[in-house]
Amino acid sequence: MRKKHYGKLLFLLMLAFLFFVLAACSDEDAGAEVEGKDDAEKGESAQDEVFSIDDFEQIKTNQGEAIEGGTLNFGLVSDTAFEGTLNFNFYSGNPDAQVISWFDESLLDVDENYAYTNDGAATLDVDREAKTITFKIRDNVNWHDGEPVTAEDWQFAYEVIGHPDYDGIRYGSDFTIIKGMEAYHNGKADTISGIEVIDEKTMKITYDTFTPSLLSSGIWSYAMPKHIFKDIPVADMSSSPEVREHPIGMGPFKVDSIVPGESVTFVKNEDYWRGEPNLDGVTLKVINPNVVVQALENGEVDLVDSFPTDQYPENADMSNVEFVGDVDLAYTYIGFKLGKWDADAGEVVPDPDAKMADVDLRRAMWHAVDNDAVGKKFYNGLRWNASTLIPPSHPDYHDDSIEAPTYDPDKANQLLDDAGYEDVNGDGIREDKDGNELVINFASMSGGDTAEPLAQYYIQAWEAVGLKVELLDGRLQEFNTFYDRVEADDPEIDIYQGAWSVGYDVNPAGLYGRDAAFNYTRYASEENDALLQEGVSEKAFDEAYRQDVYSKWQELMVEEIPVFPTVYRAVIIPVNNRVQNYAVDFKEGVGIYRYQLAVTQEEAVTAE
Repeated sequence: MRKKHYGKLLFLLMLAFLFFVLAACSDEDAGAEVEGKDDAEKGESAQDEVFSIDDFEQIKTNQGEAIEGGTLNFGLVSDTAFEGTLNFNFYSGNPDAQVISWFDESLLDVDENYAYTNDGAATLDVDREAKTITFKIRDNVNWHDGEPVTAEDWQFAYEVIGHPDYDGIRYGSDFTIIKGMEAYHNGKADTISGIEVIDEKTMKITYDTFTPSLLSSGIWSYAMPKHIFKDIPVADMSSSPEVREHPIGMGPFKVDSIVPGESVTFVKNEDYWRGEPNLDGVTLKVINPNVVVQALENGEVDLVDSFPTDQYPENADMSNVEFVGDVDLAYTYIGFKLGKWDADAGEVVPDPDAKMADVDLRRAMWHAVDNDAVGKKFYNGLRWNASTLIPPSHPDYHDDSIEAPTYDPDKANQLLDDAGYEDVNGDGIREDKDGNELVINFASMSGGDTAEPLAQYYIQAWEAVGLKVELLDGRLQEFNTFYDRVEADDPEIDIYQGAWSVGYDVNPAGLYGRDAAFNYTRYASEENDALLQEGVSEKAFDEAYRQDVYSKWQELMVEEIPVFPTVYRAVIIPVNNRVQNYAVDFKEGVGIYRYQLAVTQEEAVTAE
């Protein structure tokens, strides 16, 4: 994959942090034809042309002269409302993250290798020998209400996430390595001994274990305004008006008004620490994937968070936008429910008797599907067959030499035969090993035109090897319901289709660790524990050693298959011709920040 380097990397959008961030398996996660069927079954819009992410630039071309002020219209592509948990400490879904990113941001910047720099709102001084990091917030960094962002605000964010009553999903291994955190989390201490406020703008953290992940997004870099939240019980914070209705941050734009789940109006933060934003404001609104093209053509929105790649071929020549793109920090996957989450213990509990516990059954289901065809036929090459759980967005760690299962229905049938899944009554459908009916309940998410065809393709592909797979409740699930049920380990779910946006740090423990709430499959093993621990060990500060550890981990996941990746993804963004200073994820060293976005005229350019 092409990677352009433009010098120092200055990220505008710090959405991916120490954990992998939950992302919608959206309208794009859609279907592929069953092998041998006519292309017409995909619909009249199907095209044969195959594209590549190499066809796209990462930076939009500036046209004309920017005007003073103006308002930009941003489309959040979704078939459902955003949840509205508008605080970095509490949100769980990518739609909410898209909203938050306009008004709040990380205190720390990262470079082109996802390592922290001293170019952000705060600097850091690392002492590996002492296992400490000292942070200093710049003097001109303020909250939107004018109060300074302080070291106590940053400390407060840690105290909230570590609190026994915290109901979010942030708490995990990147917090437990802080000295005194577990005692605080377990209610045995009133403070976190390893976090020290030195002065108004300076904070020091001492770690029990100092890991390579700490230097690449392993630090919780989001402050929380203590003067606003200090009197709210932690258990009530996520549902409070301060999170849902009147959120504030330290970013380039301020929340002016919210229509819950539908839209947010932002105005510029004249006191933004980098400088006054060029735009007067931003209007964010939810755009259904079925009408995103019309919204772009008529100028209703200037750009969107992501464009459905299945719609790109028919709209590649849209006259009023420029398409930019990059390899997405994401992958789509099929997950198998293998246990439960023990909230009291804070860890997964595998169930050896789970319906999907047989790895040969899981391997056969991987062999039964043709993800290469999915990428080429339905995404025109803008998604492509995935092999491991570290995507090519991290080229130094993605191991493409690992031989993962590929489409081979004969192999799938042989695996099932050998494992004892036989068609007892001759109806073409296999029973379980005891000769009882085997029905596998499949949760998949609603979305655009191709969400249903994709789910049906997988169901048909599995049926072709004798497995009866049925949609949960006989239908697709909308975004919030889907993740609520998956997270709650709904016993009706046996397998599910999801997607992850990955963090800057390659460490996968936030998704697949024994203590990771995001480990929705509830898979755990001693070998997995050991490799994940080794990946953040002292030895792993040696990059070659860490690469080897994560290569072994990728291979283990191919052997154990708690999930299997289906496709890697391109992110394609159409940007109206009037917009200046835009880059995909504002990364790869472009040196452009969100406050520098500008427009060349008051109204969006419409399509000819």
